[in-house]
Amino acid sequence: MNDRATLVRRLGLMGLDATLLALSFWLAFALRLNEPFSASFRDNLFLLPWAIGIGLAVLLSSDWYRGLTRYSGSHSLYTLLPRTGLMVLLLLLVNALSHQHPHPFRSFWPLFWFLGSVSLITSRIVLRDALRYWLAHRRLPRLPISLTGLSGQAGEASDPAASAQAPTVLFGAGMASHLLLAELRFQPRFQVVAVLDDDPSLWGRRLHGIPIHAPDHLPRLVARHQVQQVLLAIPAASRARRRQLVEWMRGLGLDVLSIPSLADLASGANTVVDLRPVQIEDLLGRDPSAADPALLAAPVRRRCVLVTGAGGSIGGELCRQILRQQPSCLVLLEQSELALYAIEQELSRLLGTLEPAQLLPDGEDPVTLVPVLADVADQQRLQALIARHGVQVVFHAAAYKHVPLVERNVCAGIANNLLGTRSALRASIACGVERFLLISTDKAVRPTSAMGASKRACELLVQAAAADIAAAGRGPVCAMVRFGNVLGSSGSVVPLFRAQIKAGGPVTVTHPEMTRYFMTIPEAAQLVLQASGMAHGGEVFVLDMGEPVRILDLARQMIELSGCSVQDPSHPDGDIAIRFTGLRPGEKLYEELLMSDSDQPTAHPLIRKAQESCLPSERLEVLLAPLLEALAAWDDEAALVALRALVPEFQPASRSLAER
Repeated sequence: MNDRATLVRRLGLMGLDATLLALSFWLAFALRLNEPFSASFRDNLFLLPWAIGIGLAVLLSSDWYRGLTRYSGSHSLYTLLPRTGLMVLLLLLVNALSHQHPHPFRSFWPLFWFLGSVSLITSRIVLRDALRYWLAHRRLPRLPISLTGLSGQAGEASDPAASAQAPTVLFGAGMASHLLLAELRFQPRFQVVAVLDDDPSLWGRRLHGIPIHAPDHLPRLVARHQVQQVLLAIPAASRARRRQLVEWMRGLGLDVLSIPSLADLASGANTVVDLRPVQIEDLLGRDPSAADPALLAAPVRRRCVLVTGAGGSIGGELCRQILRQQPSCLVLLEQSELALYAIEQELSRLLGTLEPAQLLPDGEDPVTLVPVLADVADQQRLQALIARHGVQVVFHAAAYKHVPLVERNVCAGIANNLLGTRSALRASIACGVERFLLISTDKAVRPTSAMGASKRACELLVQAAAADIAAAGRGPVCAMVRFGNVLGSSGSVVPLFRAQIKAGGPVTVTHPEMTRYFMTIPEAAQLVLQASGMAHGGEVFVLDMGEPVRILDLARQMIELSGCSVQDPSHPDGDIAIRFTGLRPGEKLYEELLMSDSDQPTAHPLIRKAQESCLPSERLEVLLAPLLEALAAWDDEAALVALRALVPEFQPASRSLAER
């Protein structure tokens, strides 16, 4: 059936082209001689069948009829010009070999080439636009445009019919807007009535026939055209600018959709028509920094790399970033079977999308993925694993990180974090790896929770090992990277708020003044890799997390971005309420990244070195002994006492174990 339809389509197009070539042949004589059927035309009529036959043969042999008409672009149409040029040259050869006289006048040949080219190109443009219009009205729109959240209920898709011909304003008059408007011309969901742009030189001009206005005209346009939504086509805009625009537009009661970021467009992960509602991740934090390719590749390029906690949020993203830097082998260590399966499957797919030239430079072997189901605290198993695969670099991301859970399971949290780090560190030193990097947290700074204190204890272990290695003059480069919350990680506040909004509320905030630092997971992983590349041993690297975000403001923004309103004393009829639950055990109002103000800059503007106190190995072992005894006895109270002796700045919440 498909073969028959293709044949019918091709014959139809060939019939159209034959007609157009015949018409061009006749017009070349008629226009030049100003006579419809001149004697010269009649004398050379024998060339007409040759013109049609040669023309169709050239077009057919050059795959002109294999293209999809509805996707015909300028490039595919321009390729017709050499085809018609060849057609005219062959016809000229036939004429030269013939014995017919008189021959066509000399200007006939360029005129026939011009008329034939113009008529064929024009026919494809008309067919393309007509077909796109028919497709748009014949079936559901074919563009992957998500209208989630426009109905006012987060997580539910709007009824397509409800948004048909919705009056829309486009913000931005650059190349992204040009491409977007070209695709939206035949989309019945969008009736673009105006374009807004910050550039005064564009005001009063038109883009695809649509007038360009100053941004402050938006309220007037809303009133005049009953505008319902705005499409943000400013992929290069800063987060601060996007946040400002979204807050202003939401204040006017408009739904806001956005095209993907410049990074997503450049990477090919998304196209300009992948419209979606603005997400809170688009507005939070600082604009991502440009990565230094040399620093990214330095610690892992063509090396065997082991990532512990590979199935976690940070560990998984580290694996993705490392894979793109072309290691020789990537060992995925994970205790959770489900998490290990998921990350191994994802990385295998990612490996299949990379260019062969990227994977096999200079004839080297391809990347090997090694998924390992194991407990990082099992030093003997870990040491054998490192030796078997020749691991050269270790990223230790395995840890328990949820503060309230660890507060209720003190020994489990401390044992996993501390013993896991000690095991990974000792195995790395015993096997002579090149680098060992600990993923730490801002909660290790003046900790108020067992989780934060356990991570500070892990830092002390790595610092002491680095000092011993420096004294001995040999051993791995050991360093730490400390950062705050990452957007979308397991257990973070953004997924929690999103789920609460979807359920209709309330959204729970522990304290109205609580603030946190936020960073995207990909940027955090990139900075971790770059910090590892700069390490010489013993550094505590601190990532610039931007400005802290008030969690109450975050909750309000997420409610409003979902299309709902906040219910409070000023708006008792709002959709979703915010409820304050009080600080949980171990939580701080404000997180810190440094223990002193004596931090130093590095080669990267967003990575600094903290000057932290450390303990010599002998003193550290003395302080660790009672903590290890408490863990062996699974005594939470004794473990907390010993942990406070090890980390003097630890100020635990004064709550009983029963309350925990």
